[in-house]
Formats: sequence, C-alpha cells, structure tokens
Amino acid sequence: MGLCCYLGHGASGTAASMRPFVDGLRARGIEARAIDLPRRRAEDAVPAFHLAVPNAPDVVVGGHSYGGRIASLAAAEPGAAYAALVLFSYPLHPPGAPEKAEARTAHWADIACPTLLLSGGSDPFARIDLLRSAVSRIGGPAELVTYPRVGHTLKSVLGDALDRTAAFLARHGD
Repeated sequence: MGLCCYLGHGASGTAASMRPFVDGLRARGIEARAIDLPRRRAEDAVPAFHLAVPNAPDVVVGGHSYGGRIASLAAAEPGAAYAALVLFSYPLHPPGAPEKAEARTAHWADIACPTLLLSGGSDPFARIDLLRSAVSRIGGPAELVTYPRVGHTLKSVLGDALDRTAAFLARHGD
C-alpha cells in the first residue's frame, strides 16, 4: 500500500480550500485527503486532527499555514509514526511579530519524521532568515524550499511546490 497524505487547511479555510493541493498530489500519484479543522488555538485543535488522521507509518501529514502547524504539533508527539510531514507556508509568527517564532517552533526538535517546508520569500507570517534558522532544529531530516517574491499563498507556484512534494515523498516515503 502506498502513502496517503492528510492535509489541513489554513485558519480562514476549509477542507474544500485544499482541493488544489489534493487534486495536484493525486495527479502526481499520491493519495491525498483534506481534513476540516476547528477554528481555535492550534494546540487545542490537535485532538480533532487525531480523530481525522490515523497515526501510521504510511501516513503523511501536513497542510497549509494553520493546518501545517497543527500537523507539526501532532508529528512532535511521543509515539507519532508518520512517514513524513509537509508544511506549506508554515506560520512561523504573526505578521509583524517575529519574536513569536521561537514559541511556534519549540516542538520542532521532537519531530522525527522527514519534513519538507515550502514557503514564500515574502510571506508576512514567516521571515525567511528566521525560518532557515529554525529548520535546523527539526529532529529528523528536513528540507526548506523558498520562492522569491511569493507571499503566504503558494498558488502562483503550486505546481512546482507539489512536484517538489512528490519528489520528497518518493525519496522519504514507504
């Protein structure tokens, strides 16, 4: 059996807003599903994530922004058995508040699975210098892909982001 990727949406989205990601991954031969997440603090949404996503070695978790943050919290938990973690536009800090980046990555050292981060170079939620520094704290193998002049949405580079995701999963999955 191949990998199945479960993706959470951004704070203002729904599972339906992840359709381009799901369809794009499926077109690349990766089974993908979008999940709905409650609108609350990311830490408080992790139990809902667990209800929707199996903890298994053939499962890839991730999402866009808020959904990726929740997936990263789940991947950092003791006993997490995920094949990989894919973070599209990780919300490293609120816009204009880079000092909050440390708190949003404190759990990264506990992430053991391979992790791929894809982020816009002009994302107001993630200063790239801070993101580059934080990636080195991820416990497992980690890769960061940045897109110059791209903001918090990856729509303009989604094809490339999904190609890179498929290649990453081919290297680290199964």
